[in-house]
Amino acid sequence: MGAQHGAAAEAPHYYVPAPSNWPAVGMISMIFTAFGASMVVNKVALGWFPLLLGLAILFYMLRGWFGAVSSESESGAYGRQVDVSFRWGMSWFIFSEVMFFASFFGALFYARAITMPSLGDFDHKLLWPDFTAAWPHAGPAGTIDPFATFGPFWLPTINTALLVTSGFTLTVAHHALRADNRQKAINWLIITLLLGFTFVGVQAYEYIHAYADLNLKLSSGIFGSTFFMLTGFHGLHVLIGAIMLTVVAIRLMKGHFKPDQHFAFEAAAWYWHFVDVVWIGLYIIVYWL
Repeated sequence: MGAQHGAAAEAPHYYVPAPSNWPAVGMISMIFTAFGASMVVNKVALGWFPLLLGLAILFYMLRGWFGAVSSESESGAYGRQVDVSFRWGMSWFIFSEVMFFASFFGALFYARAITMPSLGDFDHKLLWPDFTAAWPHAGPAGTIDPFATFGPFWLPTINTALLVTSGFTLTVAHHALRADNRQKAINWLIITLLLGFTFVGVQAYEYIHAYADLNLKLSSGIFGSTFFMLTGFHGLHVLIGAIMLTVVAIRLMKGHFKPDQHFAFEAAAWYWHFVDVVWIGLYIIVYWL
């Protein structure tokens, strides 16, 4: 992720790295993580051991692999062609994330705009006379425990303010780096991180409140499943983005990046702004409509 503009003088040819062991390490991590997660979901007592081991190996792999890429970048090994490759790679990655969230928004749309009206029409009334085509739907009577839903006030609105503000502070940090004001960039990036991690904390509190006080769970019918899948995966992406920006902040403090050579910063910023946009759509569709 550390491809650089302006490095063509040091690297006139396309850089091809030597064979690496890191993909194999990542494969081992995925095996342990997948088996461990499957065991935990199926309530196998020993499932936590392979799951945590897989996550530990994943952390080791990410630290080593991205550390190697950062070292190559700072040494001037990357030229403009490599920079373009990194940009295309990050662009396609974000596009895959767009499709990922589109599938969940699509499921919510299908349930609310197509399935609900269809089940509430005259023909279906003959089969399910007690069915009411109203959202949120609690499912067939007696199969789902009663639950309450969230409105936009106040936790979701607070989180919206936090995330939108973090997008602004990150932009200020980026412009400061481009202006060669490293300390200002570090300060504003730290503010961005505080806002991002606060968002995660507020969402964790929201989930505790949902389970303990509203009886709203993942098993609470189609509303519960879509609510937690959308907000939960988004929260995970915020956490991942915050970790990415934390690594960028550490590299800034170490003296990495130049005003015109900082694609790792830009890639993390793209990801963060993508997360911002997804939350705006989620906030409107899930909490307001």
